[in-house]
Amino acid sequence: MATRPEGASVAEDLFYDLPDSLIAQEPGARRDGARMMRVARHGSGLEELTKVRAFPEFLERGDLLVRNRTRVFPARLRGQRQPGGGAVEVLLLQASPGHGPTCWQALARPLKRLRVGQVLAFPDPGAESGETEAEVREIRDGYLWVEFAAGTDVLRCAERLGEVPLPPYIQRPEGPTGNDRDRYQTVYARENGSVAAPTAGLHLTDAMFEDLAERGVGVADIVLHVGAATFLAGQPGRDATRVEPESYFVPAETRAQVESCEGRVVAVGTTTTRALESAARQGWPETAASTDLVLQPGDRFAVVDGLLTNFHLPGSSLLLLVAAFGGVGPIQRAYRRAVAERYRFYSYGDAMLII
Repeated sequence: MATRPEGASVAEDLFYDLPDSLIAQEPGARRDGARMMRVARHGSGLEELTKVRAFPEFLERGDLLVRNRTRVFPARLRGQRQPGGGAVEVLLLQASPGHGPTCWQALARPLKRLRVGQVLAFPDPGAESGETEAEVREIRDGYLWVEFAAGTDVLRCAERLGEVPLPPYIQRPEGPTGNDRDRYQTVYARENGSVAAPTAGLHLTDAMFEDLAERGVGVADIVLHVGAATFLAGQPGRDATRVEPESYFVPAETRAQVESCEGRVVAVGTTTTRALESAARQGWPETAASTDLVLQPGDRFAVVDGLLTNFHLPGSSLLLLVAAFGGVGPIQRAYRRAVAERYRFYSYGDAMLII
């Protein structure tokens, strides 16, 4: 990571050169088999190289581990444009009831060939006609809104005919595999709504949670449904200090566990961190809320004391959060070492524990 030139943004401090060979294309043989770098928060750059399976050893009795129980749904639909029959690919993002009861906001390609009123047909063996159709209702700011037939359970439909929406840096010319459907999901995923996995949690296993319980470490859940940012990151002109609003919910039980925690609150991933810190800033909403919070160096963390995370894209909002939490200098050094040690990066890659 180069020294920031005068007048440059903090995000520019967090660009680094990453060989393509270090971008993990497949999950490891076992969830807890990844490498893990332990970094001292705002410290002297203490770095310890270990394995994810050792993660419970770094937590203590009285600590609270908070995880995101969102579930990735098969949001990528492949079909045909009608009339004409040209191929279309749609990535469902979130329900948009303001446009209609069965209307969804989405990304699509080729977006430039779509028009309002056009019908998109998706092969569906579960439908009587053999197809599920959706009509393009609106196209704006790089998004489109598609409306399915009245009464359609869109999430159930996606489960039948959709694909796991892997990030663009994972190369799958023939589409995701059965292994992706299993491994691009945490073992504790429960609530449908994400189009990208909260990837730090991909490392954790049921056995690790049993180990944590034996050590006297509490576990609590939040929900933050991950949106389009994973698929838009790195696009020309995209500002790393802005993210699209995402829905989150911190249950009253989790808030109570946080407030009564006698040790450290350790977040599994940046999504959990954003949910907790957003809730604290918004007065702990009792129902689902929305956040576009981007945490940057200099920002204060009101809740989180420790963070398990993966290695993120250069200059991204996620890397900004990590640098805000761990300190720009320590994170710069840690990333340089991770590249030198040939750690695996991004969703299926290795982990970092900042504590």
